[in-house]
Amino acid sequence: MNYKMIVLDLDGTLTNREKKISPRNREALMEAQKRGKIVVLASGRPTQGVAPLARELELGKYGSYILSFNGGLITNCSTGQPVASALLPLNINRRIVELAEEHRVNILTYEGDTIITLKKDDPYVELEAGVNHMDVREMGDMKEYVEHLQVPKFLMVDDAGYLSTVEPKVKAALGRDFSVYRSDPFFLEILPKGIDKAQRLEVLLGLLGFSREEMIACGDGYNDLTMIKYAGLGVAMENAVLPVRKAADYITASNDEDGVALVVEKFLLS
Repeated sequence: MNYKMIVLDLDGTLTNREKKISPRNREALMEAQKRGKIVVLASGRPTQGVAPLARELELGKYGSYILSFNGGLITNCSTGQPVASALLPLNINRRIVELAEEHRVNILTYEGDTIITLKKDDPYVELEAGVNHMDVREMGDMKEYVEHLQVPKFLMVDDAGYLSTVEPKVKAALGRDFSVYRSDPFFLEILPKGIDKAQRLEVLLGLLGFSREEMIACGDGYNDLTMIKYAGLGVAMENAVLPVRKAADYITASNDEDGVALVVEKFLLS
């Protein structure tokens, strides 16, 4: 198969444990782009958190794309402009914050280059802010503030064990009308219904005139499962969660062992 596009999750896939792109991964992806391949960075991160990696890979030079917020926003790196977006309806924001308060978990969302949260002094908020290089604002009355703020997603955060008990309750309350799933054991995502990486990649493929058979997708986490099933070649990292490994067509080395470069070299450059 002549693959035309490779889609990469970031944390646990493209980047190593230090959240950096290894020299071998970078070299392979730069060579693929020089040969006309499209590189897509697909992440639950906000756009600002993906942009530094996109610049490092020179995606703007080669006409590649960012799928941020699990695909809620698709950005053309050459123009810096969104080509598709999906935002939560304003009338659900208060209810989502109330659910977080009801289940005693912290919650955050995004306004420009700032994270808005109920509780600023929270290790998971600090993690999200640090990875994405964003400032944090604590809101005394977050319910009222977000009533007039249209956002791509909310993130409930807590220890993995407790959040696993909260997830089915939030799904029961919202799941028919919204996408609710964990991107990490300690992050519970709430997005517009149908917003996942596979659904949004279908939109991008349509814009580019590519088929899914011409796409490779690499990932390691639960929010990568749909795109790995959807892609012509679904690739799990060696460090991927078990459902992703089971769904994959191919398993590569871990994110600390240049697993992405191995895929690029084998399927795009050979």
